[in-house]
Amino acid sequence: MNSSKAIFYMIFSVIAFALMNAVVKYLNNFSAYQIVFFRSIGTLFFTVPLIVKNKIPILGNDRKRLLLRGFLGVVSLTCFFQSLNYLALGTAVSLRYTSPIFAAIFALIFLKEKIKPIQWFLFLIAFIGVLIIKGFGGDVNTLGLLLVILSAIFLGLIFVLIRKIGDSEHPLVIINYFMVMAFIFGGIMSISNWKTPNLLELLLLLSLGIFGYVGQLYLTKAFQSHETNVIAPLKYLEVVFTILIGAFWFSEIYNLWTLFGILLIMFGLIYNVYLKRKNS
Repeated sequence: MNSSKAIFYMIFSVIAFALMNAVVKYLNNFSAYQIVFFRSIGTLFFTVPLIVKNKIPILGNDRKRLLLRGFLGVVSLTCFFQSLNYLALGTAVSLRYTSPIFAAIFALIFLKEKIKPIQWFLFLIAFIGVLIIKGFGGDVNTLGLLLVILSAIFLGLIFVLIRKIGDSEHPLVIINYFMVMAFIFGGIMSISNWKTPNLLELLLLLSLGIFGYVGQLYLTKAFQSHETNVIAPLKYLEVVFTILIGAFWFSEIYNLWTLFGILLIMFGLIYNVYLKRKNS
């Protein structure tokens, strides 16, 4: 297994996701629904031809769970994009990374997976990081905070649902359900407040799906190329890239309390990943 290639794939993936988030932030004069709509078009451009080419059954097998995964994905994505109107880019992305905490809790409830005392302690550290960001991280908008935590909760549910679906569905089918529902929901919700983009805005809107697809593709390649316990923590580099983009592109200022809160979230979650992989 080539670790340097896997690390390159992962870094390429997190840069793609960080750029996607930055473009969403830049396009804040468009509604979150319209951004969800265009985000789906860019990805469907890749998924549909690949499904047809590989003769994969487009409707899948477990349609109820696939529809539920699509619905949860649309809600999570919309809440996250909406939160970017109220929060600094790095803060929003960091807070959304609390989703593994909710995933572990939902896995305990629905899949009867055990959570060790050390994991609860690490989750507590990450949650204290959230409280520090809210309490001391400057003027953190409460609505933005609620939206991004809601996004993380639904993302946690998605992780558990995908685990439940297992290998019975092709990954492209799962993504396709999500994007088709995002296309329909985003399109319908955009009708009442549609803003016609100029050429540059149109290209940026369509780039969201491309960045999202590339990010997902290289994320998958990274996990296929090397051990998970080496690769998974690198996903959190997205926070670092996003903070740098926020500071240089949007002139966002992060005070020391905010950075300390982000550090606690990252430490709690990365160490949790390490412990899980070590014991698996």
